[in-house]
Amino acid sequence: MQHDAHAHHRTERSGAHAGHEGHGAAADWPTAARATLHCLTGCAIGEVLGMVIGTALGWGTVPTMVLAIVLAFFFGYSLTLWAVVRAGLSLKAAIGVALAADTLSIAVMELVDNGVLLLVPGAMDAHLSDGLFWGALAFAFLVAFLVTTPVNKWMIGRGKGHAVVHQYH
Repeated sequence: MQHDAHAHHRTERSGAHAGHEGHGAAADWPTAARATLHCLTGCAIGEVLGMVIGTALGWGTVPTMVLAIVLAFFFGYSLTLWAVVRAGLSLKAAIGVALAADTLSIAVMELVDNGVLLLVPGAMDAHLSDGLFWGALAFAFLVAFLVTTPVNKWMIGRGKGHAVVHQYH
């Protein structure tokens, strides 16, 4: 009798999250875009904060980018941690979920958006009051979103990345 209840729970769980779990799960573009927007939100908070701090303190390109990247990972992971802890996971389990769900997505996003910023002439030397600073940052986020969305679609299709988080919603 108890085994039947467990089987029913597994069936319900699988049905409720079809397309999000397991190898070869279906992944659509809207789901990948939502996962990327989630990642972009945390990355943007950290990235902007790091760039603002580094620029305001007159730091050079390398220390400013390092701070921005560290903060992007911190805030990216924090958003996932907050959501899955709220869903009832312990902090230890939530950390594992956040690392599994977000690491590749944040890494790709940071690589792309910082690469774009380095390629935009004058962007890293611009001040907070310069339109170039904010325009280059917005452009870098757009390019990073466009590059990271297919990565997230690929991961979700394999039951990885943001698909790991979906089972806790």
